[in-house]
Parts: sequence; C-alpha cells; structure tokens
Amino acid sequence: MRETREELNELQALLDASLSRSTSHLRSIINAESTLTAEQLTGVLTGMCTLALSTVTAKGEPRISGADGHFLHGKWHFGTARKAAKAGHLAARPVASVAHMRGEDLGVFTHGTVEILNPQDGEPAADWPDLLAYFKDFYGDDAFDWDNDVVYYRLHPHWMSVYAPDIAKLTAASRS
Repeated sequence: MRETREELNELQALLDASLSRSTSHLRSIINAESTLTAEQLTGVLTGMCTLALSTVTAKGEPRISGADGHFLHGKWHFGTARKAAKAGHLAARPVASVAHMRGEDLGVFTHGTVEILNPQDGEPAADWPDLLAYFKDFYGDDAFDWDNDVVYYRLHPHWMSVYAPDIAKLTAASRS
C-alpha cells in the first residue's frame, strides 16, 4: 500500500459519495456488506490490474480496450502506445471509464478525467520521476523507449464504486 492517510481519507470520501449518489438499483447490489473500504481496496489492488478502458471517439461513439492498470495513491494509472487510438481519444477528450473485475469476486468501476503524466511536448507531472521508477521496476528498464513510445495517464475519479460480495475471501486472497 502506497497511500498516505490523507489519500485514504480522500478515497473513502469518494467511495461514500459515489455510492450515495448512485441509483437505488445499484445500492441494492453494492451496500455496506458488499463493498470495500479505501484501506481494504488499496490492499487488494496491488501490482498490475487488467483494466477495461472506455474512451469516446470524435463522433461520440464509445470504444473499449484493455490496459495495464496500477492503483497508486488512490488513483488508477495506465499507459498505452503514443500512437494508439485510445491515446488520440484521450488527447482530444480526456474523459474515461475503467473497470477492473476478478470473476465474481471483485468489481471496481471508475469514471473520471485523465491527466497525461509524461506529455511528449510538455512538462511531466511533478511525481513522474517516482512513477517512472515504479513502472521501470515493474516492466523492466529497457521494456520501452520510455520518452517516445509510451504515454501514461492518471485517472482523477469523480465516481468510483466497488463490488465485493465476499470481503473475507477477497482480502484473505490478497494476503497470501
């Protein structure tokens, strides 16, 4: 877990607010007995988590693709090739939805706005050196031309919900 107490508090406030603004149908499925706290969530979302990433075309058509997601400091981080269609979508329309699911044991659903962490023609995010070190450690220093081949994003969520019907099973699996 890399989150500070402040980041955990912000994440918990987001989870609580998102659920309270949800439809009664969603709240009948995701409730206090079938969701995770911010602290539990950050303990479960470690390493690389496969994301279904949804972007929008210029015509307003949804597009979905896969991405390697890393949940760091209470937010999703993911990358793609600079020339990928999703990179073009996000450059023009920096909104996205992501879902991470593990069978029927876990569903994390997030909507928000993306920030480019390493723009090719601009200043990187202040924490990019630390994030780059994390990604290089995870993928290997020579996995990519980190300056030219890949673009990384941070999803700033405005809505996030978590479905976990058997919290004890899920958290036990993350400890093993």
